[in-house]
Amino acid sequence: QVQLVESGGGLVQAGGSLRLSCAASGIIFSGNAMAWCRQAPRNKRELVAGIISGGRTNYADSAKGRFTISTDNAKNTMYLQMNSLKPEDTAVYYCNARKIVSPNTSYDYWGQGTQVTVSS
Repeated sequence: QVQLVESGGGLVQAGGSLRLSCAASGIIFSGNAMAWCRQAPRNKRELVAGIISGGRTNYADSAKGRFTISTDNAKNTMYLQMNSLKPEDTAVYYCNARKIVSPNTSYDYWGQGTQVTVSS
C-alpha cells in the first residue's frame, strides 16, 4: 500500500519561501519517479517538478530558477523548496509517485494535497 503525505503548505507573502515535504511509505524512490504537481481553482492539474532515480530533475518553465525538488532516500521523503513565490503559485500542491513495474507498466499514486496561498 503506497501512502503519500504532504505537509508544509500555508499562507505566505509574495517573495517569500515555503518548503513542502512528502513522506512516502510503501514505495522506494530508487527505480521509480516522483513529482510535485499543483492545481489551482478552475485549472487542470499541472506538473511543477519531477525527479527520477539517479537524481535527474525537470521543472515547469514557471518553476525554473525558483523551485528545487529533492529527495532524502534515508527518510523516504521528497521536498519542494519554493522561493520567490508569486500569487500565481497559489494552488493545492500534490505529491505524485509513479511506481514503474516494467517498461510498459506503471502506477500513479497521489497524496491528499497541501494548500499554498501566496498573497500579493
